[in-house]
Amino acid sequence: MNPRHQKPGVDIAPVGVFQPADQVGYQSGSIVSREIVSREAGTATIFAFDQGQKLSEHTAPYDALVVGLEGEAEIFIGGEPFRFGAGDAIIMPAGIPHSLTAASRFKMFLIMIKG
Repeated sequence: MNPRHQKPGVDIAPVGVFQPADQVGYQSGSIVSREIVSREAGTATIFAFDQGQKLSEHTAPYDALVVGLEGEAEIFIGGEPFRFGAGDAIIMPAGIPHSLTAASRFKMFLIMIKG
């Protein structure tokens, strides 16, 4: 692979097929993340949540797209609950409070759009 196409700390080949869920493993009692794309216009990060792990309510200055990879979670966006699982996608609008609780071990792909 040509190193000029890589960002520091990102080791996914810029061209090729990969399985997002295989890029990060579960750890007991933890949330694990791996950023696979980091650009000025946005980021793409894969998360693995152990059952019961949470992201407390917060806001982000950018829109985000979340795609479920494994398991199930409950996501609240603007106070509205959504049951969310593998194959589901949802947009979290900029400036709207959101939170997440993993109902089971749960993996998701988060794409932040900054531009």
